[in-house]
Amino acid sequence: MIRVVIVEDEKPILNLMKVLIGRNPDYTISGAFSNPLEALECIPDLQPDVVFIDVEMPKMNGIELASRIQKLMHQPEIVFTTAYKNYALEAFEVSALDYILKPITPEAIHRVTERLVKRMKPALILEPKKTGPMIRCFGGFEVCDSEGKPIHFRTRRAEELFAYFLCNAGRYISKWRIIDLLWPDMQDERGASNLYNTIYLLKKMLKEKGFGMEIRKMNDGYMLETGNESYDALDYQRFHLEMAEGKQNTTQMERLCILYQGPLLDGKPYLWKISLEEAYCKHFTTWTRLLVGSDCAAQDWHKAEQRLEKFISLYPLHEEMNQQMIDIYAKLGNKEKIARLYEKFETAYRTELGMVPSTEFKDYVAAYLA
Repeated sequence: MIRVVIVEDEKPILNLMKVLIGRNPDYTISGAFSNPLEALECIPDLQPDVVFIDVEMPKMNGIELASRIQKLMHQPEIVFTTAYKNYALEAFEVSALDYILKPITPEAIHRVTERLVKRMKPALILEPKKTGPMIRCFGGFEVCDSEGKPIHFRTRRAEELFAYFLCNAGRYISKWRIIDLLWPDMQDERGASNLYNTIYLLKKMLKEKGFGMEIRKMNDGYMLETGNESYDALDYQRFHLEMAEGKQNTTQMERLCILYQGPLLDGKPYLWKISLEEAYCKHFTTWTRLLVGSDCAAQDWHKAEQRLEKFISLYPLHEEMNQQMIDIYAKLGNKEKIARLYEKFETAYRTELGMVPSTEFKDYVAAYLA
């Protein structure tokens, strides 16, 4: 699999590229950024094989970003995307693999892929890249094997039990606790039988699909040992412990905010996840608030706006974050954006809650629009 990072400041084009590239079985998308500075900071950790870069971006244009990427220890291939043909010569001056003229088409992606595979083939033969299995718990629940193919669980209870283990990794869990959660209406003997069968299915899946995890039997219960495997919810658990010990790491905080793609196990009707889901949302809110505060202190309004855009896209009814975004638009003197944001907020409020925003919030916005 070819690991891809996309850098494009226009959200509609960024989303289109994620769709077009994501459909290609040769690629796995490691990251997508609308802010070139944020991309530059994260690329050393993501170690992509190729970076698709928009040439025309604020803060740092694509040519400059590519030049700085090529000074890193890990040097990915560069593919530029641009609406102007005259950038082609400059693109090749920074050793770009190719450039794609907008609007982006599947044919253009296919052409670049053929060149990329041909360029990478000798290296792949000498040293095959193993991406390993993938687990995503935020914004849904997705488990894929080392080839990126989704794993389909034999039963719904097997899927739920694996999700429960992932959310409680490294903790001893009594078998009676599991039975009470997953088979509350069954007699002890029958519930225990279902549990043993489900554990067997999960152990078999972990072994066959190459997960470096193990479900260990311990006394009258079980524990999931994750080994060297990592996934979004586990990173959050570990980082939260560091935060509790007073260790604050801005880079790590930013990486985890990127990992957070929505509520924990979104769309899954697991009652046991509710308190965890609320806790993770609280962490994400706190970290976003801290990072936005830091951006505002540095007067980096563009970066603060991008962080808030992501938060509001996930939680459109969060009044504090909407208010903070309005403050930033006011700093930039953009009344049009203030009006559009409030219109979206009011529409979401009516649709989701069947109510109108508070008078205080209306007055707050009106003062800026006056």
